Amino acid sequence: MKHSLDSFLPVARRHLLLANAIIWGAPGIKILITGIQSYLEILPSKSVAWLALGTLLVLAGFLWMFGKIVKKYSDRILSFPEEKKSILAFLPVRGWILIIFMMCLGISLKFIPGIPTEFFASFYPGLGTALIVAGATFLSNWVNANNFAGSQK
Repeated sequence: MKHSLDSFLPVARRHLLLANAIIWGAPGIKILITGIQSYLEILPSKSVAWLALGTLLVLAGFLWMFGKIVKKYSDRILSFPEEKKSILAFLPVRGWILIIFMMCLGISLKFIPGIPTEFFASFYPGLGTALIVAGATFLSNWVNANNFAGSQK
């Protein structure tokens, strides 16, 4: 069944991978910068060994989770039978809900009193880096899809 948004700003389906690269990578850069600023706020007064360990654990967890999502979303996009899809189709409905929830949660965290800078210093660099890696993977998939499309002509 076609929805009214199915024809909204149609683009080649492979370009939906680029949209994902942007929607994942750009916030990743901002979150990473915020995390690094948090590290700089607490240096040199705090030992960074525990913070760095926290960052590595967060990074590993999100790399694992985002890796599965990137594969699932990339496969979904490339399996669309139509050559052109709405630009909004780069995420399924559940993906849109996840993105909106994560954005609201991230914005809310900055306004909750009592969250220590150490939390942001350990959590945000791991999350930001994982988002950047997810964005870079989508970008790589987009480049590969463009190369494949170009070789088909």
